[in-house]
Amino acid sequence: MSHHFKPAQTAVMDKYYVLGNPIAHSKSPLIHARFAELTGQSLCYERMLTPLDGFSATLAQLVRSGARGCNVTVPFKFEAFQAASTHTDRAQLAQAANTLVLDGSAIHADNTDGVGLVNDIQNNAGVELAGRDVLLIGAGGAGAGVLGPLLAAGPRRLVLVNRTRARADALAQFHQSHPSLQRSLQKTELMTQDIQGLEGSFDVVINASASSLAGAGVPVGGRVLKPGALAYDMMYGPAAAGFMTWARAHGATPRDGLGMLVEQAAESFALWRKVRPPSAQVLQEMRVLLG
Repeated sequence: MSHHFKPAQTAVMDKYYVLGNPIAHSKSPLIHARFAELTGQSLCYERMLTPLDGFSATLAQLVRSGARGCNVTVPFKFEAFQAASTHTDRAQLAQAANTLVLDGSAIHADNTDGVGLVNDIQNNAGVELAGRDVLLIGAGGAGAGVLGPLLAAGPRRLVLVNRTRARADALAQFHQSHPSLQRSLQKTELMTQDIQGLEGSFDVVINASASSLAGAGVPVGGRVLKPGALAYDMMYGPAAAGFMTWARAHGATPRDGLGMLVEQAAESFALWRKVRPPSAQVLQEMRVLLG
């Protein structure tokens, strides 16, 4: 008899979405479906194309429908932060959210991008950030999303550069004055420089600028790379190809942002489901899948 009750169970399956514009390219549904499979979680995760002026209306509709959470991608991360009633420290630092936990009408915001990046660098690429010299290129939304967790990882020095220096200065100052980072900043020197007159060389160079997206050249010279440095582009696929080629040509180890994508998803999944998915395995599968 119990067979007859199967369809009724799927009707109450927990629903999650990824909101963005554009959204068709998003690999998140694939990643979360695999996480669910590997952890034995029953959930449904779908893309939702959100009108550029319709984020809050879309979110309200999801809340009404009983959705349990959503990821938020470009260009809605700032609006997602604003829409939430409570925020984690890392969302506060980014002033942006890529993960919302929906609990009735309560909306809790987190930003898992930075911890996803740090986990990919340290666990998957096997590069320790503690005590290292790190260069972060780009003080826009992507840079703001990862600066806090990078500082928390304890590098010796973190230099932030941006096409317009004022923006880098403002982001650095905001982080320097934030209570949650005071202990980290005793270990780590956070500073900004002019992108043109950039001094020094680095163990880890992270591209959080839009240069890859625009197909433009890498905005810094090859001398910023120490021999064998890790050169990391937060984009993946064709968008990261130019940066990866540049890194290789200067003797660095190139890495794209696919691992960051999988690791930030794992962090969101753990937040929603209270179980940590095997992200390294899923990253390997995604690499094979995307060729």
